Amino acid sequence: MARKFFVGGNLKMNGTLDSIKKLVENLNNATLDSNTEVVIAPPALYLIPIRDHLRKEIELSAQDAYTKDQGAFTGEVSAWQLSQAQIPWTIIGHSERRSLFAESDEAVAEKTLASISHNLKVIFCIGESLEEREANKTEEIVFRQLKAIADKKPDWSKLVIAYEPVWAIGTGKVATPQQAQDVHAALRKWISSNVDDSVASSIRIVYGGSVNGGNAAKLATEPDIDGFLVGGASLKPEFVDIVNANHSKTGKL
Repeated sequence: MARKFFVGGNLKMNGTLDSIKKLVENLNNATLDSNTEVVIAPPALYLIPIRDHLRKEIELSAQDAYTKDQGAFTGEVSAWQLSQAQIPWTIIGHSERRSLFAESDEAVAEKTLASISHNLKVIFCIGESLEEREANKTEEIVFRQLKAIADKKPDWSKLVIAYEPVWAIGTGKVATPQQAQDVHAALRKWISSNVDDSVASSIRIVYGGSVNGGNAAKLATEPDIDGFLVGGASLKPEFVDIVNANHSKTGKL
């Protein structure tokens, strides 16, 4: 069975309720590729009000989730609370969480497992820095990050893997289609060897890193790129073009 194309929009810590409602209105009124799964991740403050404005084909995601269900953890939102609020997705392990908030591979894996245990679907982020790429350590880094969750034996059907080279996030630099394809193919091969062939063939591996309306269609032609996790461009009308980037493969919206 073909892997369904996936596009996530990570709004990060941007926007007001009014500005995000305008983004949602644009999505609600757009013609979107019916063969693409679309998820948007606004700031946590806006999840519930935005939930009630989205058309049913588009789902919501949190940008993070804590491991404990409840307790004295000021500022955190738990996976359990997200599930209670009927938020079906969360992003875990984004490079900004790993670098700015010092989240280790183990912490990211624990958050992922906690989210899955509450029936959330997870956009699981991995990626290397510029220094690591220039030192030819890309595969070493992404395999290590992936192994941390593989060791937990998750329900892989609940995961979308987002390969986001840190050097390409918000910089305007984009991995070439071949660079991105090479890493995606290597990840799929690692999963086949270390997890299961069926998981490797079915799991979606999406690309993130300065994806925009101009480069998405070319990236989408690569066989192991199953979609995108979009940052800055998700705040703009061109996000619709990114959602429809796989149109050339399917031939219809």
